[in-house]
Amino acid sequence: MAITDWPEDERPREKLLEHGAAALSTAELLAIFLRTGIQGKSAVDLGRELLTAFDGLPGLMAADERRLSEVKGLGRAKIAQLGAVLELSRRYLLTQVADQDCLTSPEATRDYLRLKLYGLPYEVFACLFLDNRHRVIRYEVLFTGTIDGASVHPREVVRRVIATNAAAVIFAHNHPSGVAEPSQADLRITQRLKDALALIDVRVLDHLIIGDGQGTSLAERGLL
Repeated sequence: MAITDWPEDERPREKLLEHGAAALSTAELLAIFLRTGIQGKSAVDLGRELLTAFDGLPGLMAADERRLSEVKGLGRAKIAQLGAVLELSRRYLLTQVADQDCLTSPEATRDYLRLKLYGLPYEVFACLFLDNRHRVIRYEVLFTGTIDGASVHPREVVRRVIATNAAAVIFAHNHPSGVAEPSQADLRITQRLKDALALIDVRVLDHLIIGDGQGTSLAERGLL
């Protein structure tokens, strides 16, 4: 049954206007952007299918166009609509982080980095460059590939810190396996970077490891 055949108070758009966005399920919110379903499936059904296929909203938000195009019923128009709303979410979170001290908004910082790194099939090492009030100057991917002492170069990190005039940094990298526990290589490279940046009076505030769930903060673990 098409959504237009549903009782008016059950249709996602009308429900949102009447009760607010918080009253809708994630699948119903997706349905508003998808607009239409496919034969035999409403837009809400398609939203549920997407959430199942990508293991929830974080996986869907990290999916690229190639993976989305493999879902039956997702043409270029729907993929563009999804891409737009997901990018808006990322930009909103970045403004939340950028407008305040990262140390006073750790959840917004973590959510933003999860949206950038979760679900990637390869490892990415990224950095939030911060000013002396711990506000975001910029986000930048520094290295890709296997993260170990050979692939993350402290000299290059120092060069980028100087170029951005950063006073502090937050590092983040993902584990494609989904396991967000720090490895010995993670701990070693964090210490090397911390030592290198200490020479130019730049603080490493945290190193987040992004996997399934909320990720792991080395600062919260007392490992910095």
